[in-house]
Amino acid sequence: MSDQGLFLTLEGIDGAGKSSHLDALEALFKAQGRTVVRTREPGGTPLAETLRGLVLEKPMDPLTESLLVFAARRDHIAQVIGPALARGDVVLCDRFTDATFAYQGAGRGFDNAVLSTLEQWVQGQAGGTKLLQPRITLWFDLAPEIAAQRLAGARVPDKFEAQPVEFFRRVAQGYADRASADAQRFVRIDASQTRDQVWLQIESALRARGVLAGGRAG
Repeated sequence: MSDQGLFLTLEGIDGAGKSSHLDALEALFKAQGRTVVRTREPGGTPLAETLRGLVLEKPMDPLTESLLVFAARRDHIAQVIGPALARGDVVLCDRFTDATFAYQGAGRGFDNAVLSTLEQWVQGQAGGTKLLQPRITLWFDLAPEIAAQRLAGARVPDKFEAQPVEFFRRVAQGYADRASADAQRFVRIDASQTRDQVWLQIESALRARGVLAGGRAG
């Protein structure tokens, strides 16, 4: 399924600026002649968006939170991501499973072994021997203190955005751990730079991975 299209995710703590580059990424791939499906997690389907609202606003324990996130992900994969990749489309997703390990795992202190089991159940393919994962994950790495300054007064915070800086330090470390464990998939983006400099990093990384070369590359 994932071998036929291009699955690219953007990850990072709140305030890292990842979402601000989605328009440019979509335009870049469309200029290459690709069909682009742009989506987000939690969310991406009517059911998953409903679950997103619960996860972001309602108090709950980490297990309940994780189960809802993976339930939303399952519907998202079945209804949107899987069919798009099977068609050969580019899927640009604002967060995916790495965020669950960073936020629920590292941030909330939930058991990574349970998260790994849920990951296998929800993303397992070919009889469970292979996981649906992004081909490339752009990790927008930014110091939590700078991210907090960027978020201050930007909008009414959800329950995660309202967490103290120490929470985001743990989340940032969770992302670093995921990147270390899967270095071939992750591309670290220095999100402390200007918007134009960040974009140059993104475009350079995608060209280095070969996904922009020769039209329908990837």
